[in-house]
Amino acid sequence: MKKLTHVLVVIVLFPALLIAESQKDLPEHQAARERMVTSQIKSRGITDKNVLHAMREIPRHHFVPKALASKAYADHPLPIGQGQTISQPYIVALMTESLKLNGNERVLEIGTGSGYQAAILAQVAKDVHTIEIKEKLYKKANQILYSMAFQNIKTHLGDGYFGWIDAAPFDCIMITAAIDHIPPPLLKQLKDGGRLILPLGNPFSYQNLSLVTKQKGDFTVRQITGVLFVPMTGFALDRKQNETNAP
Repeated sequence: MKKLTHVLVVIVLFPALLIAESQKDLPEHQAARERMVTSQIKSRGITDKNVLHAMREIPRHHFVPKALASKAYADHPLPIGQGQTISQPYIVALMTESLKLNGNERVLEIGTGSGYQAAILAQVAKDVHTIEIKEKLYKKANQILYSMAFQNIKTHLGDGYFGWIDAAPFDCIMITAAIDHIPPPLLKQLKDGGRLILPLGNPFSYQNLSLVTKQKGDFTVRQITGVLFVPMTGFALDRKQNETNAP
């Protein structure tokens, strides 16, 4: 497993905050992951061996609320608090595979949430930078990722709409919340030849999972499938509401 380092960590992590006894990776959890990969992911056409390996290796039950641990490997998203969700396993795999990672990329994730998608990306890419706007989720994700001893994930508390200028440019960017346009700051932080994936469309309805490719300053957009994500908050949501309320 690749390792994780932290930047801008604003919390103190004690041994007592590490994985609880009930969250250990037991044989039944490993069996549940194998069933998840076979019945939910491979059966829907995901073939990237590194993505499939990551989905088998990362203990998804560590990233959901304790009360929902028994549903961690079910074929649907789950609430994680603060109005946010952990995505359906298939969608996590699909978004990761769609970036066509070869293991040498620097990836920016917008919306850390539970930390699960970042952990999957860290198994496939070289480095992952992930931004979370909600402080409680940021702290919790840091605890979980720290407990799993990653060293190739850097975390940041802030508004992902504006990206991570100090760490740019990125080979790939993943947005894990719905937005009706592609944030210009993120396009600027994407390398030439880079890919950006996001749920593009009405943040309060269904969206299209879309893959944006940057070539010589131009951008092409390919729609992959219909999805339903929670809205991106912060500047993106404020901008949307201001447009809606304008006379």
